[in-house]
Amino acid sequence: MSPPDVGVIIVAAGSSSRTEGEELKQFRWVGGKPMLLHSLQLFQERTDVAMVVVVLPKRYAGDPPPWLFQCDVERMLVSVGGRERSDSVRNGLEDLTEKATLVAVHDAARPFVTAALIDRVISEARKGHGAVPGIPVVDTLKRADETGAVLETVDRQGMWRIQTPQAFPREILESAHAQARDAGVSATDDATLCERLGLPVVIVPGSERAFKITTDFDFARAEALSILPE
Repeated sequence: MSPPDVGVIIVAAGSSSRTEGEELKQFRWVGGKPMLLHSLQLFQERTDVAMVVVVLPKRYAGDPPPWLFQCDVERMLVSVGGRERSDSVRNGLEDLTEKATLVAVHDAARPFVTAALIDRVISEARKGHGAVPGIPVVDTLKRADETGAVLETVDRQGMWRIQTPQAFPREILESAHAQARDAGVSATDDATLCERLGLPVVIVPGSERAFKITTDFDFARAEALSILPE
């Protein structure tokens, strides 16, 4: 077997401003265990994963919740989140083992990502370019102003809803983040930073199970989804 060469960064440094209660949403239980634990354990089931870096808010990075250590602690490291998502990913990159020549970045708020989706993303990134999972947009898209008045209907042809994990050769991702930092650029996903440099990114089939939990309604949806077979 080849030595493990995949590094995983799970971004879990958000403030949970769109859910009720004081508990961080990435720590809330869903589908039988804390949200963050779902993807962490799934990635650690892979034999090609050398390390998983979990990026937590600063106040939790030094004293993580005890359940986090139900994983393979020899292949896990806790990193400190930054002000923006891009800052958190950069911190995770800096803490990754040198053995990781391929990097997958995943949002903890997508706990039900499937093993098959992870396979597709990593396999595509091994071809030497970025890979992101996506689902074609089927709804009508409209652009509106701040009052809600419709300005135009946007052609949905070729439009995708992009998910995580997103995977990249490490040198590509590090270069994209370094240049974004120098330019003062931030982004909501890592592929955007590669795109701005003209670096190729390929979409692979995503999964409806990999939706992002943002609101309390999403938690109810996730609980219902968790009992369904993949």
